Amino acid sequence: MRLRQGAVLLVTLVLVIGVWGWVALKPGPSAATQAVAAGGPSPEPGASQSPAPTPEAYRDPRSSLTRVKPRRPPFTAGNPSGRAAVPAEARPVDTSRPTRVVGTGTPGSCTSKAVVAAVAAGGVITFSCGPDPVTIAMSATAKVRNSSARVVIDGGGLVTLSGGGKRRILYMNTCDQAQQWTTSHCDDQEQPQLTVQNLTLADGNATGETVDGGGGGAMFVRGGRVKVVNSRFVRNRCDATGPDLGGAAIRVLDQSRDLPVYIVSSTFGGAPGQGGVCSNGGALSSIGVSWVVLNSVMTYNRAIGNGANPARGGTPGGGSGGAVYTDGNRFTVRIAGSIVTDNQAKEGGGAVFFVSNDRTGTMSIEGSTLRRNPSAGFETAGFPGIFFLGARKPSVSSSTLT
Repeated sequence: MRLRQGAVLLVTLVLVIGVWGWVALKPGPSAATQAVAAGGPSPEPGASQSPAPTPEAYRDPRSSLTRVKPRRPPFTAGNPSGRAAVPAEARPVDTSRPTRVVGTGTPGSCTSKAVVAAVAAGGVITFSCGPDPVTIAMSATAKVRNSSARVVIDGGGLVTLSGGGKRRILYMNTCDQAQQWTTSHCDDQEQPQLTVQNLTLADGNATGETVDGGGGGAMFVRGGRVKVVNSRFVRNRCDATGPDLGGAAIRVLDQSRDLPVYIVSSTFGGAPGQGGVCSNGGALSSIGVSWVVLNSVMTYNRAIGNGANPARGGTPGGGSGGAVYTDGNRFTVRIAGSIVTDNQAKEGGGAVFFVSNDRTGTMSIEGSTLRRNPSAGFETAGFPGIFFLGARKPSVSSSTLT
């Protein structure tokens, strides 16, 4: 009896599954049939009708590596509340058709060697390291060859290049013969044009670097053009003392036709313990170079040198420009839509140190907040956190300086 009941149940189950499968697989009405049912015209007799699309027709044409979505959203950088207009030349580069791709879809395929080779080859560089954020430990500094017209490094918001506290991460120098001389005026040539976007540069260290005065823990640039968009710089450093070296994150000397370096929607530091540390310029440093800093954040950076510039007798010098250190003759600094807070300088300019030697340089601050940037040594009266020597007082509009 029990055997017969079991057989009946089994037959019933098979029938149910069969009916369900037939219903699921039964083709639905064609588009033409649906149109007629809705009151539309019937197809002409003999008119051809497209066959029902197969699943093959809807296959995503992109490779599986390309269409993988990150399990965690890419990082955000800069000041999302910043309202400074960004000129066309300062906007991100379209990297939808890269010249070369670092990695083959896994974290392990994204190596320092691959990054160094890609940067040396030039062009538009993207990464395919899988769906999650990845840190690439750089065992060597990536160096731009001066024969490259442009180099664009786009981390897609998922990639961190780390110097491991041991080395500088990225280097471009049009006057370095080892990277090939391409003009007779290396200090004022148009190319290469370097763009860093959607990338994190962490734990770079230029301590002990001596070419062109050193500095630039994460990036050192001389000549050509450079811009940084939607990127982060954390825990970078350079030499602890020295009167004129600096730029824990970025050091720039010379730009083509004295055009400015653009820093757009980027973060330097961002939290306690994440800022850059150097003799001067805990974030940015330059000689004779103009800067336009838009909708960015510079916080918790430190200038730790001792003795200022020129160095006081018996001191090694440095300690100015907690976030930004600039020196030279005619140049400009514009900070707009940005947050510059909680930086500090052992000497002058807890936020910004600006010295135009021939007093032709100018500075403007627009729609920005500068707060809690102590200068342990000196600063310009009426401009907390700033030491300024230039053509006229800094222009300040719609901004808070305390």
